[in-house]
Amino acid sequence: MKLFADIDGVVLVDRTIGSLLDAGAARVLVVCTGVEALSRASLAGDPRVRIVVNPHPERGMFSSIQTGLAEAGDGDLLVLPADMPFVRSDTIRLVAERLRQTDAVVVPGIGLRRGHPVGIPSRLRLPLVALRPDSSLKDALRQLDDAFEILEVDDSGILRDVDVPADLQ
Repeated sequence: MKLFADIDGVVLVDRTIGSLLDAGAARVLVVCTGVEALSRASLAGDPRVRIVVNPHPERGMFSSIQTGLAEAGDGDLLVLPADMPFVRSDTIRLVAERLRQTDAVVVPGIGLRRGHPVGIPSRLRLPLVALRPDSSLKDALRQLDDAFEILEVDDSGILRDVDVPADLQ
């Protein structure tokens, strides 16, 4: 499973979770298909990390995001796919800070390319949960709100996900 690939001696999913925690996240929700799916992740045992099971993963990635949003509680949110272990914690911190300063969706970007994590204001949490799960986060946010703020960053990790082993090179 790609989430347990070794990256410089650290499990991929632990790198992603670690970046969020290093950025100051008080709590990290990891949505997966089953609690046992993350049994090899050492940070899954951290008290700031909570595993949430998506009961309908066949609905697609947005349904996993909705599952996490439903469990998140109040407050602004950051969405970072687990397979993006190269996003720097200082970039996550910048997105979170900008999200606190504005009521807009904050998306990090490099030039014309947009990446993750996506900062979502708390006012959009429940409306996103109520949408059909067969959408994408990008399309769902467009349906709800046209106030996007692109935050230019110098971090190619915002664009780099791991889909196949070659992506680790």
